[in-house]
Formats: sequence, structure tokens, C-alpha cells
Amino acid sequence: MNIFRLLALLSCLFGSSSSMGEVATDAIRNSLAASMPGFKVDQISESPVKGLYEVVVGPNLFYISEDGRYLFSGNLFDLQEKSGNRDLTEAKMQAARAKAVLAVGTEVIKFTAGEEKHVVSVFTDIDCGYCRKLHSEIDEYMKRGISIRYLFFPRAGKDTESYRKAVSVWCSEDRQAALTQAKRGNIPDSRECPNPVDQHMELAGSLQIRGTPMIVTAGGVVMPGYVSAEDLVGVLERSEKGSKE
Repeated sequence: MNIFRLLALLSCLFGSSSSMGEVATDAIRNSLAASMPGFKVDQISESPVKGLYEVVVGPNLFYISEDGRYLFSGNLFDLQEKSGNRDLTEAKMQAARAKAVLAVGTEVIKFTAGEEKHVVSVFTDIDCGYCRKLHSEIDEYMKRGISIRYLFFPRAGKDTESYRKAVSVWCSEDRQAALTQAKRGNIPDSRECPNPVDQHMELAGSLQIRGTPMIVTAGGVVMPGYVSAEDLVGVLERSEKGSKE
């Protein structure tokens, strides 16, 4: 076959594939908009399975057929991965979680390490025992180069004592000092001001967080419960090493 004809044929094939992908994406968006108008889609892309697409909604990942008819949630595994069954869904969800948590921006209470090596976000409840234990060792985390971004998740819910404490801490002149005192059981003076507590709680709900403390690494890995500074730095270093390999 003439080389020019071959190149032209290949160009048509690849162009056709791209167009087909765009058509499927449009069909999926139209289907979701019609059947689930409150579904705020961030991204649609092809999955490793032919005819199946990934739909990213905030920190969550769903799968949908290319005609936009069938939608389901669950984890997709590669059973032929040499190193073992690989969870393809979790890898994508970690990236989505990291993006969602960082989108909060500066609307957090951050304790910054002098020589910052790692940054983690911690959903906390002022009245949670293990949250208080974690914060009692805040100097040790920072000593090991771990900065902590606190987000509020009063598990008792909105307009409860824990919720009001979170708002009062945020509205204090020195948020770090107020949080530390509140974690020691010293009830902060009641204050009100514009605050991100509801936003933090909404994010916790979308992440399906049920308990506190809940640690989320910069890479989107979730670690429930208290983790000592020594153990946490070990996890973070192994995670970073693994991501570079």
C-alpha cells in the first residue's frame, strides 16, 4: 500500500475514534442533565473497559454506559495486574479527593511546620477524644515536618454544642490558640461571623466521612482515626516513594 494512503487511513481511523468519544461524552452529559439535573459533573472520560465511561462528581467516581443509560458506583479491579489485583477506582478517587479538599483553600485552620515536608488535612470535632489526643501532639507533627490543615466536622450536626464551638473558634481573633484551648476542654466565648463550618461539613458528607479524626493526605489517601506523628510520617514517606516509582 502506498505510504501516503496508509497515513491517510490511519488519520481517518484516529480521527473517527476521537469523534466517537466526543459523541459518547455528549450523550452522557445530556442523559445526566435530563435524568439527574442536580448531578454536577466535573469530568467524563473513557474507562479502561470498552463502552464504559468514568464520571467524576466532586470527590466521587461513578461509571456509566456510553449511551448514558446505565449508571453505577463501585470499584473496578484489574485482575491481570502482575503485582496483584489493582484497584483502578481508588487511584482515581484519591486524585478527586485531593482536589476537593484543596479547593477549600485558606478556609481552614492551619498549623504550619517550620520545615514543611508534608501537608495533611484533618476533619476534626472539638469534642472528639481522639481528635484531642491528636491535637495534643501538634508540636510533634510539626517537628517532623508535617503541617496540619484542620477542617471542622462536628459529628452531632448543625446547630449543636459542638457546631457552635467550631463557629466560635473560627470567629476568634487567634484561631489557632482558640482551637487549642477548645481541645483542652475550655469552652470558647460564643461568637458569630461568616465561617466555613457548613462548607466543611458538606465536604465531609461528600467524602462519606463518618468519624473523626479523619486524615486526608495531599495525595487523597484517607486514614481514619488517630495516627501518631511517627507513624504518619512513615506512611507519608512510603506513599511519596511509591508514587515516584
